[in-house]
Amino acid sequence: MLVIVGLVAFLAAGLVAVAGTLGNAGADHPPTEKLAVFGHHPTGSTGTLFLLRIVIGVVASLFVGAHRSASRAAEARRTAARFRRQRAFVNRDRDTRLEHQQRSDTRNSLQRR
Repeated sequence: MLVIVGLVAFLAAGLVAVAGTLGNAGADHPPTEKLAVFGHHPTGSTGTLFLLRIVIGVVASLFVGAHRSASRAAEARRTAARFRRQRAFVNRDRDTRLEHQQRSDTRNSLQRR
């Protein structure tokens, strides 16, 4: 259900982006003179700048999502490694106990004879 809500919201945002870009395109909608990005004054319409901002937002959200996925994968690898070390320790401990038990059983059987 949450996926459907997210897709509907994504579709609505896409429609707003298209409407905003088309509604503010052309020479009738130049950006203000005060607009500067790192000393560069962009040309085009406000619709073009609106679309550029959307693209930058999408790229930024993809990078954040990729970072989050990578962090989760790294945590899963660390957890799996920790469980493998614990399992190896438990197995080694079990083997040591069995070995001691077999030795004591052997000693007891030799003493009975």
